[in-house]
Amino acid sequence: MTEGSLSGESRPDRGPLVGLPLLEDLPAVDGRRVLVRVDFNVPLGHGAKGEVVVEDDFRIRAALPTLSWLTDRGAEVTVCAHLGRPKGTVDARFDVAPVRARLAELAPGVAMLDNLRFDPGEEANDCGFVARLVQGFDAYVNDAFGASHRSHASIVGPPARLPSAAGMLLAREVGTLGGLLVDPDRPFVAVVGGAKVGEKLGVLRALLGRVDRLIVGGGMAFTFLAARGHHVGASLLDAGRIDGCATLLEEAGDRIMLPTDFVALGPGGTLGEGDSGRGEVRMAGADLPRGWRGLDIGPESAGEFAEVVVKARTVFWNGPMGVFEDERFAAGTRTMAMAVADSKGFSIVGGGDSVSALDHLGLAPRVSFVSTGGGASLELLEHGDLPGLEALRDASNAPSAGD
Repeated sequence: MTEGSLSGESRPDRGPLVGLPLLEDLPAVDGRRVLVRVDFNVPLGHGAKGEVVVEDDFRIRAALPTLSWLTDRGAEVTVCAHLGRPKGTVDARFDVAPVRARLAELAPGVAMLDNLRFDPGEEANDCGFVARLVQGFDAYVNDAFGASHRSHASIVGPPARLPSAAGMLLAREVGTLGGLLVDPDRPFVAVVGGAKVGEKLGVLRALLGRVDRLIVGGGMAFTFLAARGHHVGASLLDAGRIDGCATLLEEAGDRIMLPTDFVALGPGGTLGEGDSGRGEVRMAGADLPRGWRGLDIGPESAGEFAEVVVKARTVFWNGPMGVFEDERFAAGTRTMAMAVADSKGFSIVGGGDSVSALDHLGLAPRVSFVSTGGGASLELLEHGDLPGLEALRDASNAPSAGD
């Protein structure tokens, strides 16, 4: 979706953006109070004087176009967000003060509420909490793509009570990822990594219905390899998902690519950041010796995967190829990041650790689209919709699908 279509020049007629109210669907905001749900769940660290500061303000900067659109039109804007997992209690470790300070630098005049998750009503989707949250506001904007797969109070509650709209970031995320569901340029290659195969079997099945090749890496690859009869040593394995992986492999034929070699850590070895880990490291084939853990794809696999990615017309990548925080097991993820950046096709990186790898390597500017939500991007691709989007379509000011 182009930026022009976000300002009323055209409206999509297919995909998950259909029927979604956009900013121009709001009543006039001049002099009105607007509550904006943002995803400012950002990493915190310590500054030069020991103070707590925002380490990476990417998600804050991503919301600025929506905040500017509203304030330029005379709106009084307040944002709300969660930070970490305080589990419904006030916890000083998750105070949004550092985030509020950075927001004040980037968007002067925009206010910010306290951490939504300090109240148990947020994650419980409590009606009373919704009522308190929206009290005094005239309109609501959801610009928190990274949280829109959660049926939390601040995501699904306000559209039932206030004129509502998708912010520019949310609309751009949904329009871009939704394009993969409608008519991607081919060949379309998806690369999915990470640790937990159980969380991604659904999206892998959904992707298989759309992609030309599906590359599986990271810790989740070992359950697939076990389904093919390989010995995975002490590598990550979800024994309860072996049958599910076997079924998927049978259905996919040769469209699923699995690693054929690994960088493995010997028995008793430890992981660390940078070069702080300990233990013997060696290359191994698809069968790993007893006690050895595969922690990165090997150079042969990385080269084969990269060759397929570089030739793709559309690439979607979510999840690292190994434990890239430990430099001994970072080469596979680094090779994949470079291949995605070198692809001449349209490339999408789906949030989370993949984005961290891109940023670390300085490759993010060479990717067509970097998503702010890893889990949300996967759920949108799996189900074609999100709870936050469904709630917006039910708002009183939402356009009909025929508009």
